[in-house]
Amino acid sequence: MSMPFYVSPEQLMQDKAEYARKGIARGKSIVSLEYADGILLMAENPSSSLSKIGEIYDRLAFAGVGKFAEFDQLRKVGVRYADVKGYQYSRDDVRGKALANAYSQAIGEIFTREWKPLEVELIVAEVGDDRLAGHEKNAIYRVQFDGSISDHTGYCVIGGGVDSLLSYLSTNYKPGLPLGEALRLGKAALERAVNGDFRLDVQNLEVGVLERQRAGRKFRRLSADELRGILAP
Repeated sequence: MSMPFYVSPEQLMQDKAEYARKGIARGKSIVSLEYADGILLMAENPSSSLSKIGEIYDRLAFAGVGKFAEFDQLRKVGVRYADVKGYQYSRDDVRGKALANAYSQAIGEIFTREWKPLEVELIVAEVGDDRLAGHEKNAIYRVQFDGSISDHTGYCVIGGGVDSLLSYLSTNYKPGLPLGEALRLGKAALERAVNGDFRLDVQNLEVGVLERQRAGRKFRRLSADELRGILAP
């Protein structure tokens, strides 16, 4: 009887990480920016039916890159998690950090135990609310394919071309930007993810905002017509 082929644990993890990175790099980047009145999430997405950005709960939003079926399933899991948490306790107790930690645990478990890792990278964004004690500040969390989690202030990028986009944002981002300037900055950053002279049509942008002063649920999508009006010179 032949002996099974042996792969060291270190090599196995490296191979899975490389596999996941390649899948994620094929996806279009997503940029999240804090602006004066909330948090902006922007993605290049020519599809009108397959959303990369969505609402999770009253003050929480989600963005995912990689394999659509996988990150969309995680979005749905997050919605159920938030609904149950809000029902058991209070709507004000549903926090982005807890959701990001839950995603981190689930994704990390799959990466460790399964042969095929999830080809996904996520952003969980929570807009602050000055009326709620302990909830005043915005929060942006990035969850990677291996379950590693990091929190970000000001901006966050996932998907392909992350290093280039982060370098651009670190040079050009300023706290307290009005929405129009934040949109222009996010669009310019996404355009840098593509080699050559490239200009994104607003028709191919998917944009959502978490508005701090909005009553009730804070998430709102921006239509192509609204984007044209804001971005017009």
